[in-house]
Amino acid sequence: MSVETRAVLTAVLAAVAAVAGYLGVLPLAGVSAALVLVLAIGWPGLAGLPFTPGAGAVVALGGLGAVAAVTFTAEQPYLQHMALVFAGAVVLAFVNELLRRDGRLRMVESVSGTVAGTVLAVCVTGWVATARLDGGKELVVAGAVALALGSAAVALRGRTWLVYLVTVAAATAGGTLVGWALPAVQLLAGAVLGLGVGVLVAAMHALFDRFPALARRLPSLAVVVLPVTVSGVLVYVAGRVLAG
Repeated sequence: MSVETRAVLTAVLAAVAAVAGYLGVLPLAGVSAALVLVLAIGWPGLAGLPFTPGAGAVVALGGLGAVAAVTFTAEQPYLQHMALVFAGAVVLAFVNELLRRDGRLRMVESVSGTVAGTVLAVCVTGWVATARLDGGKELVVAGAVALALGSAAVALRGRTWLVYLVTVAAATAGGTLVGWALPAVQLLAGAVLGLGVGVLVAAMHALFDRFPALARRLPSLAVVVLPVTVSGVLVYVAGRVLAG
C-alpha cells in the first residue's frame, strides 16, 4: 500500500469520525471499536511480535473494553474506569506469554510490544470521552477536520521537511477554521488542537513510513488507523484544558 493511499484512507477515516461524532456518542463508539479491531489485526505484524494471535487478542480486548467503559460510565470523569481496563490488559499480556509454546523467545519484546499496542488502542477512547463533554461534538469535528486535512497533506510529493511543514499548517488551519465557525470550540482551542494533530500526523509518518512490514496489507492498515486512534487523546485534552 503506497504512502498516498494510506494518507487518503486516514483522511477518510477522520471524516467518518467527524460524522459519527456529530451523530452522537454511540455511533462514535462504534467507529472507535472498529478502529481498535483494525489496529489489533495489524499491530502484531507491524511491530514484528513473535506471537501474533495472542498479541492481537490482547490489544483488541484492551481497546474494546476501554471504549465500552468510557461509553457507559455514568458521570465525569468519563475516563475514570479506563485505567482498570488497561491494567487488566497488561495482566493479559503476561497471560499471553504463558500460553506460548514456542520457547517464549523474545519475551520482553513481545510483552512490551503488546502493551504498547494496547496503549495505542486505548487512546481512541479520547474521541468518545470528548463527545460526552458539553460542546464535545463540535470539538470532535474540529479534531477530525484537522486530522483529515493533515493526513491529506502528508500525501503530497516534495521535500520531506516542506511536506511536513504543509501538513502541520493544513491541520492547524483546519482546527482554527472550525474553532472560528463553531463558538462552542473556541478559536484558541481549535488552533492548538490543529497544531497538535498536525505534529502528530507528521511524526507518525516519519516514524512508520520506512517500516519493511508496510509491504504487507495488515500492517499497512494498522498505520492507516494509528493517527485516528492516537488523536483521540489530543482531542480530549483540548476539550478538558483549553475549551473548559
